[in-house]
Amino acid sequence: MSKKLLEESVGKELLAQGLTIACAESCTGGLLTSRLTDIAGSSAYVMGSVVSYTNRIKESLVGVRHETLLSHGAVSEETAREMAEGIARAVGTDIGVGITGIAGPGGGTKQKPVGLVFIAVSGPRGTMVKENHFSGARTEIKRQTTDTALEMTRAYLEQLKREQA
Repeated sequence: MSKKLLEESVGKELLAQGLTIACAESCTGGLLTSRLTDIAGSSAYVMGSVVSYTNRIKESLVGVRHETLLSHGAVSEETAREMAEGIARAVGTDIGVGITGIAGPGGGTKQKPVGLVFIAVSGPRGTMVKENHFSGARTEIKRQTTDTALEMTRAYLEQLKREQA
């Protein structure tokens, strides 16, 4: 599926199901929200987003618990989960997407290397989180991350539709 078709597919499904979405993005710097809003009419389903680069913003605006950041770190499954759930709660949407990772080229460690990204999608059927290991330059990692987040969101919405049928 082409890149533009991913955004369109997610948007059409959100519209068809009457659902709204918000994003909390760290390593992608708002690229997911930008891609979603590249589609005309996206204001019907994209309610807002937060670029939560710092732990302070993850806590204060997105609702990630301080204990989570201390215990697991900013780049973790637990933080991505709380980002997705927290942004949906904060903005009042049906679907929340949380992204946290290390886009590089610096910042990686042996335990958490460059390209490690956690993506979470939260909504009426709970929260799913995926650990990803991407490679390439910073912009390539950001693009791969948003492609994966869109694919996960599309799959989540398709599952919702099947459950409601």
